[in-house]
Amino acid sequence: MIDDIVYLYGGDQPWDSRRWTASDDRVRGGASTSHLTVSPRRPTARFHGHLDTQTLGGAGFASQRTRGALALDLRAYDGVVVSIAGPAAADGKRYALTLKDSLEPPRRDGRDRAGVSWEADFVADRPRDVKLVWSDFKPTYRGRPKEDAEPLDLAGIKRVGLMMRSFFGQQEGDFSLELHAIAAWKRRPAASATELSGPAEDTEDDEEEDIKAGAESPPRQARRSRWRSLFCGML
Repeated sequence: MIDDIVYLYGGDQPWDSRRWTASDDRVRGGASTSHLTVSPRRPTARFHGHLDTQTLGGAGFASQRTRGALALDLRAYDGVVVSIAGPAAADGKRYALTLKDSLEPPRRDGRDRAGVSWEADFVADRPRDVKLVWSDFKPTYRGRPKEDAEPLDLAGIKRVGLMMRSFFGQQEGDFSLELHAIAAWKRRPAASATELSGPAEDTEDDEEEDIKAGAESPPRQARRSRWRSLFCGML
């Protein structure tokens, strides 16, 4: 079954590093660093940096998040797909895609206040499209589960982020993840019997002639063309 997607970053919404900013553990006295670098030769972006776990005694995080407040309504979609480029782009480490539906007012010094984030983890083990459903996103506060959080408000997504963290001492050091795109996706309804069989006036002889000629029905051609256009640059 073919899915419908809408690009959030990448694809027909080209990556722009100016729309992202670092949010690293240095705000808590740590020493981790992160960057989002857009390739001048390829339509990709690289999330990379160094995760330090020594300064904070085994903890640590490095992240890039969108600037300002977004206004994304994703209620019509089933989740988010993260398209990992390759082959050298996958470092085998565990990353998290984060969403926020509320933003805390900044501190007096302008730095972000801690708030609830919705995280979905994935391992960058190979070039692939990581399809995340909404139930994959779990509420966290300062990296720990937030069991009493309100449900994620898909009608008001205000921030998107990419995070590398230690997962309490499980990983550290340099990291690098190259992405084609981040996109919202939804399942396309299954075709009806009428759509699959074609117009009622078509005869068996007509279908046989089409097969002999190697022709495809117009509906299938349209579906294939749309699939290519939606995922151009992602596969």
